[in-house]
Amino acid sequence: MATPSPLDLNNVQGDILEGLGKKNENFFFFRIIAGQASSFRDHLRSIIPLITTTTEAKAFHQTISDGKKEANKNGKPFPLIENSAVNIAFSQKGLQALGITDDIGDVGFKDGMLNDASVTNADGSPGLGDDLTDWDAKFKTDIHGVIAVCANSKLVLQVTLEKIKGIFQVGRKGATLEEVILLAGHTRPGAEDGHEHFGFNDGLSQPAVKDVDAGVISEPGVSPVRQGIILLGREGDSVARPSWALDGSFLVFRYLKQLVPEFDAFLQANALKDVPFPPAPGDPTGAELLGARMMGRWKSGAPIDLTPLRDDPALAHSQDFRFDPNSQERCPFAAHIRKTNPRADLDFVGPNATEIRRIIRRGIAFGPEVTQQEKKEMRSSSDEKLERGLLFVCYQANLSQGFQFMQKSEFQVTAILIAAEYELLTD
Repeated sequence: MATPSPLDLNNVQGDILEGLGKKNENFFFFRIIAGQASSFRDHLRSIIPLITTTTEAKAFHQTISDGKKEANKNGKPFPLIENSAVNIAFSQKGLQALGITDDIGDVGFKDGMLNDASVTNADGSPGLGDDLTDWDAKFKTDIHGVIAVCANSKLVLQVTLEKIKGIFQVGRKGATLEEVILLAGHTRPGAEDGHEHFGFNDGLSQPAVKDVDAGVISEPGVSPVRQGIILLGREGDSVARPSWALDGSFLVFRYLKQLVPEFDAFLQANALKDVPFPPAPGDPTGAELLGARMMGRWKSGAPIDLTPLRDDPALAHSQDFRFDPNSQERCPFAAHIRKTNPRADLDFVGPNATEIRRIIRRGIAFGPEVTQQEKKEMRSSSDEKLERGLLFVCYQANLSQGFQFMQKSEFQVTAILIAAEYELLTD
C-alpha cells in the first residue's frame, strides 16, 4: 500500500473511532445468497447513504453535548434526541462470496471464528477456550457479514432495519442476502445506564488515537496510540494491506451470557474477611471488595489501583494509573482490567508493547434485568427470554496482538508473551 493521504474521518465508519450514539442496537448477521453477488453489490451501493461516518457520529455527539449545556444553563431537562446509525462489516467468507481474493494480511481473520474458538486449534496452538456445544448452531454456519443498526428509539431502530431489509429484498423474490441471526442489545435502565449486568461501569479506559479527537484522554505520560493500531494501512500498521482496506478495522463480536445471580452468590460465599482497615459507615462489604479486586474497578468504574479499599465515583473516568509491575497489593495481577490492559506490566517487553495491544470497545448489554425470583433463588432462570449478558464488540488493526492476545491472557492465565470468536472486517 502506497503512503496514504491524511486521515479523512468521512472514510471511517462511525462506530470505530467515535462510537455510534445509541440506546438500542441490532446486529443483523447475514449471508449473501449464492449466485446473487453481482446484484448484492448493486444493493450495497444503495445503502451507502445510510452508513454513518465518524464525522457524522462526532456531529451527533456534539449536538447532544451542546444541547445538555444549554438545557443545564436554562434549568431544563434535556430531551432524548431521535437518531439512527448504520455500519456494516464483512467476514473473510463474505469477501470471497463477492469475489474478493486479496490477502488482507491477518491469519485470524482469514481462518475465521470456528478455527480459533475451541480450547486447542487444529494446528495445536491455544484457542479461545470455548465449548463449541454452547454455541448457537447459527454461528456455526457461514456468516458473510453483519449490519449494525443503532437508535435511541426502538421504533426508529425497527424502521431503519426494515428499510435496509427492503433494499436487499430480504424474504422476497430477488433477495440478495438472507438473515442468519438477529441479536438485539440495549442500555440498562436508570442509574445502571452504561453498566453491564454484573453492575460494573463499562467501556472505560478507551485508547486515545493520534490526531483524532473523540473525547478520550490518554494515561499520563502515555502518548495516543498511532492510527494504525486501530485502522488498517495507517502509521503503526506494519502489515501489507490491499489499497481498498485503508481505514478499515477488524471487528470482533462475542455473545457473552452473564449469570448474574450466580456471580453475586459467589461473591457472597467468598466475601473477603478481616479487611485491613477499621470498618466505617459507607465502607464496602467483603463481597463488594472481592468483586472490585476481581474486576480491578469498583462498580462506579473507579480503579482500585487509585482507591484500593473504598469506592470513589469521582475517579470513575480517571486514567492516572499504570500498575506497579512488582506488586499486586493495590490491584491483583489477575484482575480483569490488568490482564486486558497490562499498562506498565508490559514495559519490560519494549516501548510499544502496551500500545500494540490496545483495542476500542463498543459493546452493549442485552436481556432483561434480574427478576425477584432469580434473586431469591440465587440462580438464573432457564427461560431463554430472561437470558442476559453483553454483546461485546471491539476494533483493532491486528487480531493476534489485540483481541486474541487479551482473550488468551485473560482466560488461560499463561505468561504474558503472545497472548475470533467472530472476526469481521469493517471498511
